[in-house]
Amino acid sequence: MAQTLPRSNAGSQAGGLKRDARIIGLLFASTTSMIGSGWLFGALHAARIAGPLSVWSWVAGAVIIMLIALCFAELASLFPKSGALVHMSHASHGDGLGRIWGWLLFLSYVAIPSVEAEAIVTYANNYIPGLIAPGESGVLTTLGFFVCMGLLVVMAAVNLLAVGLLLRVNSTVTWWKIAVPVATALTLIVTSLGHPSALGADVGGYKVTGIFTALPAAGIVFSYLGFRTAIDLGGESANPGRHIPMAVIGSVLLGAVVYILLQFGFLAALRPSDLVHGWAKLDFAGAMGPFAGLATLLGLNWLAVILYVDAYISPGGTGLAYITGGSRVLYAVGEMGGGPSWLMRLNAVKAPVLGVLVMWVVGVVFLLPFPAWQLLVNYITSVTVLTYGLGPVTLLVLRRNVPNVARPFRLPGAGTIARAAFVCSNLVILWTGFRTNSVLFLIVAVGFAAYAVWFHFAAKRPAAEFGWREISWLLPWFGGMWVLSALSDIGGGAAVLGFWPDVVLTALWSLIVIEIAQRCALVAEDTAAVMAHMTDVPSASLR
Repeated sequence: MAQTLPRSNAGSQAGGLKRDARIIGLLFASTTSMIGSGWLFGALHAARIAGPLSVWSWVAGAVIIMLIALCFAELASLFPKSGALVHMSHASHGDGLGRIWGWLLFLSYVAIPSVEAEAIVTYANNYIPGLIAPGESGVLTTLGFFVCMGLLVVMAAVNLLAVGLLLRVNSTVTWWKIAVPVATALTLIVTSLGHPSALGADVGGYKVTGIFTALPAAGIVFSYLGFRTAIDLGGESANPGRHIPMAVIGSVLLGAVVYILLQFGFLAALRPSDLVHGWAKLDFAGAMGPFAGLATLLGLNWLAVILYVDAYISPGGTGLAYITGGSRVLYAVGEMGGGPSWLMRLNAVKAPVLGVLVMWVVGVVFLLPFPAWQLLVNYITSVTVLTYGLGPVTLLVLRRNVPNVARPFRLPGAGTIARAAFVCSNLVILWTGFRTNSVLFLIVAVGFAAYAVWFHFAAKRPAAEFGWREISWLLPWFGGMWVLSALSDIGGGAAVLGFWPDVVLTALWSLIVIEIAQRCALVAEDTAAVMAHMTDVPSASLR
């Protein structure tokens, strides 16, 4: 099919985005996206689901995300452009899928600053009562809603700085965000030495399968998702082919070390008395702010003060980074013709000012149906992993269609790793639960229908340009995952299938879908033409 070439930057105020991002800035941009509210709340929720096995949940999450990140490390080096995740899908499956995926990516980014603002307010409610409604639901009050709105204003305003200054701010914040969790974990471990610990307690209330169901439910996968920020800033990197893969892989490794250490420290600090009702009912004074509550119970008031300060810095830094990444996704959507050209408009320091504004407005709207941290985390996990599923597919298509293109980072064993990553993406979607997946696929279906109506009737574009052939594989993918989720015993499913049979069937179905997806991809000539326009390399030399 004919492909629409990207818009030029001519209307974007004297050229494109500024290439002022270095390796440390990119590494820390991804790391600061990763170490946010997840570390403040994830350990408690993981312990309630998987008990003492919750450490292995973080290990499993790191392995799954690393498989996905390795696929994107190679892809990002081929698309050194801001909002690279959008450009990838255009090259593999054409404009139709590219435009749809661009807006799905936006939906996965835009809610994260909101959930980080909710985390700040939840912790602050311990010493500023009235921000959160009474009870254990963590729902915002009217005052809490407006405080979250104000926090989003601050995050958006900082994003209007030049990218070099923005990344220097991020780098400074990240040193703090790494140091405080590591110091917290080590302090809790040392303080707990010689005292009775819940780790050795004979307490039930958890299953081995909790290792995997905790991945979405406890916010573990959510906590690891930040590696993509370096990819989004590819167009602002001084040496993207080298820097982006290093930042992507390095951030996952760094995040894994921090999170695994934190979970062990949290478990070590618990006392058997905290588990009198079992792991599922784990509770203690101050549990709404778990680590600060434990520090207070252990007499570590100085640590509790630091943690309450960090409850602003860690979520704030992550929210800041995701507005950065989301505004670049919107820039790419505008550049590739998937949205209005004004999304490419830059301010005097080359920041996408209207993209930042859209991120703020829609982020505020997301606070209304999801007025609590836990409510937003499940949605974010499912929609983000869904968008990541395209990465392994795209990697295989580009290996086939443009085998001769220069790859600054070439992933060894790409065929095996890509298929394993696609299977793992779908398993996380399965473990999110039927109720959440039903909402997710309903949103996708409504959004797709709206886009199709706009394309055919409002924009009156030729049907041949819609890309039905390249999009068709989404139906068996999404439909199959919804059916498998409905048959599962997770999150409201019918429990027709047990946990492990459902895992096996999901893996087999994933392998079938990824083969269908490759058959529905663009032919080599069209992929080469799109990539040639993006990279200024003659298309004949790419094939």
